[in-house]
Amino acid sequence: MSCPSLTQRISQLKKERNAVIVAHNYQAGEVQDVADFLGDSLAMSKYAVNSQAQVIVVCGVHFMAESTSLLNPDKTVLVPDLSAGCSLAESINAEQLKQWKTEHPGAAVVSYINTTAEVKAQSDICCTSSNAVRVVESLPPDQEILFLPDMFLGNWVRAQTLRDIKLWNGSCHTHVRIRPEPILELKKLHPNAEFLMHPECGCSTALMHTADHILSTDGILKRARASESKEFIIGTENGILHRLEKENPQKKFYPATQGATCEFMKKNTLEKLLWSLEDMQYPVRVPETIAVKARAALERMMRLS
Repeated sequence: MSCPSLTQRISQLKKERNAVIVAHNYQAGEVQDVADFLGDSLAMSKYAVNSQAQVIVVCGVHFMAESTSLLNPDKTVLVPDLSAGCSLAESINAEQLKQWKTEHPGAAVVSYINTTAEVKAQSDICCTSSNAVRVVESLPPDQEILFLPDMFLGNWVRAQTLRDIKLWNGSCHTHVRIRPEPILELKKLHPNAEFLMHPECGCSTALMHTADHILSTDGILKRARASESKEFIIGTENGILHRLEKENPQKKFYPATQGATCEFMKKNTLEKLLWSLEDMQYPVRVPETIAVKARAALERMMRLS
């Protein structure tokens, strides 16, 4: 009898462990294909909350597993690779945020979900790229806002809301590689293509009025499905192309740059996923002293969603 394939063994272990696999839209295609759920950071956490599974394997980066654990304190949350970090989340720590808050007493702190649990614990409310405008607009109109850590997302939110927003000087090392010049060339080559851009992009300030739509990853996927266009320029991490092409085989997708690949997202592989389920590694749990405050900031956001 032949040995079961990696995917077959993963499927068996999911049943044995009462586990589900949630994967971000930027994961490698082979990981996306074995996931029970694909989505952005918020959607992954929501799915885990509603799942009856006792074990949640998060194929993304570390802060996503932390957020999932915060919202699912009674479940076991695993990551296949502990070194799958996030340059954006690491651009600010809790001590830096504490100091920034002392410089702006009375300001509300809005933290992008791409932050550590320690930073979330120092925040008033969290947001994602899909609900950041709604989160900011939920705050008193005359209140100063500290938005962190992504300056490009924050600048876009400020333009949408015209609010008094101070920006942290942080960015995603992958999205910042997406520059205007190659996109303008692509638009010349494909004049009928819709340009769908994530607000974290380094080109977002220069091309804010050039993009047809500025959207979260899930927003990009929904727009591609609903649009009558047959061609799209995609300004975000290139892992999303796998799902876009799989869901829309009759349409063409052009990456804004070939270099927009996050090496941290790609640390998760089928082999590591298998080992994670076999050995129940690596569990992610936030100390309760931090979790109480961090969970509150996430739950305030969830109530708006």
